[in-house]
Amino acid sequence: MLNIFGKKARSLEDQLAECQQKKDWAGAAKTYYQMGVAAMEKGELNQAQLWLSRADTIYSADDRVFKKVGEKLMDDCSERMGQLEEASLLYNNIPAQLEEVAGELGDAKVRIWGLFSMARLVRLGERLGALPGCEALGKLGWAVDVVLKTFQEPPTEEEFNGLRALGSELYQLGDAPTFCNGENAIEVPGRAPFQVFDLNGLMGAHLEIDAYLDAHLQMLCALSRGEEPPAPETGVIAQALLPDYYVRTGAGKLEEVPQIKAELERIWSDYRFLGTDITWELVAQKVQEYKKLDILA
Repeated sequence: MLNIFGKKARSLEDQLAECQQKKDWAGAAKTYYQMGVAAMEKGELNQAQLWLSRADTIYSADDRVFKKVGEKLMDDCSERMGQLEEASLLYNNIPAQLEEVAGELGDAKVRIWGLFSMARLVRLGERLGALPGCEALGKLGWAVDVVLKTFQEPPTEEEFNGLRALGSELYQLGDAPTFCNGENAIEVPGRAPFQVFDLNGLMGAHLEIDAYLDAHLQMLCALSRGEEPPAPETGVIAQALLPDYYVRTGAGKLEEVPQIKAELERIWSDYRFLGTDITWELVAQKVQEYKKLDILA
């Protein structure tokens, strides 16, 4: 396709690559927004969710980018994302289903349910943790082990502070250029590379793990004081679905992606397991099995 000057018009993907190369994050946010609008106008709602959320993440992370992008774009992006929240998408349906049934388990079992999902992110986190600026993701295995231990005995001061520090590191990861740079990725055998930015879906795995750890630490503090602990976080339970990766790499219906189907089965299998008379030995066994799992395979 030629423009009026006889030159080949750049695609939005080309514009995005140029912005990322130049570290022009305001330009990247604008391009993601344009990609999201184009997808929404074509009725490609999963793609619209992916691209608009990426735009929102970038301009929300840095005040300088926020000012350059402009209120008009951000207001329209927010409005469109609000519309997408009403659509029947996996992005909306699964978290809503999980929140609906979580109350049937009781707080302790909901926290274990979340721990199972976090354990399934350990191997991916180890690989992503080797990338520049992503070291916090490589500590998930340690965090899973400590959280599991503290269901039965109080943490040491070092463990408590370590979990709190890790949560802070994960929260800050989403504000770093290393998170939104599409070039920051790992190889996946037989598949497209997995970008760190692919963690952005479903509110962001890094943010949901931070929320889970924070709620767990609040629970431990409340129990030590003989107080009622806060309600458990359910957002982490869906994080190993990784929908952004599959949408970005061309998946049609997410519910038909083999890896997503397998993860959904694990989520609901965990739910059924937690509805039985569980033991800590069985819980620990599941956690160790999940820590070895390659969820992208």
